[in-house]
Amino acid sequence: MHRTHAGGVRKGPLAIAGAAAVAEWGTLFATVRDAVVRKKFAAVPLATVATFLILLFSVVQHLPGGERFVNNIGVVRAALPLDVSLLRTPLSLYVPALDLPVWGALAQVFVVFAIAEIVLGRRMTLVVAYTCTLAGTLFARVGVAIGPHHLFGFPKWVAYVRDTGPSAAVVALAICIAFRCRAWLTAGLVVAVMIGEAVVLPNLAGLEHVVAVITALLIAVSVEVFGDFWPRVLAGVGAAASVAAAASREVAVEARRRTSAGAVIP
Repeated sequence: MHRTHAGGVRKGPLAIAGAAAVAEWGTLFATVRDAVVRKKFAAVPLATVATFLILLFSVVQHLPGGERFVNNIGVVRAALPLDVSLLRTPLSLYVPALDLPVWGALAQVFVVFAIAEIVLGRRMTLVVAYTCTLAGTLFARVGVAIGPHHLFGFPKWVAYVRDTGPSAAVVALAICIAFRCRAWLTAGLVVAVMIGEAVVLPNLAGLEHVVAVITALLIAVSVEVFGDFWPRVLAGVGAAASVAAAASREVAVEARRRTSAGAVIP
């Protein structure tokens, strides 16, 4: 800190940067720290399982015959029938790329999934991860179908490109975490980096990341606007279904009782 001519205190660059960091990530840090201190690794079972699955698939696909096995259960390509792609999409999220170091995928999945699991909750983390991964998968099919003469189209050979990995889910979760914690600068930075990637490297992965960003923004805005509206609606539907089932059982019991009573009357 430095004294001004008026006798006040002028903050230095480090103090300003520290205050900005606290304003941007203070809520996020406090939320994650409290959960980890109270529960340790029990706070992030989803992140732990996701990281283990990526490590498992990485090991298996480098074994003799392992790549064929992984291809048959977890690799998605736009050339595959839609129903097959939809069945494989949940596992495709955990299949790392063959030509990239697996430690990068392990690190980003554990860190981002763990933070998301604490900040967003386990169910919302899964919804965001799978929805945005599926959006990218469907975008690839549409891009191949419309062809390279369109802005977002792809040549036919892209239909046979292996479309797997957790990167789209990680990007989407980062957006939703930033929205939940009001880290607007971080959200804007992630969006800018993904758009820049797609402009500089206009390949399938880059455009899928942009699609994941758009999908995540839609989810985040919907949650901000509607809050817990849909969870309350689903809870109400569940309660109504339970009441209806209980009433049906009572009616059935009463009908059997009357039938039995009528049978014993001479």
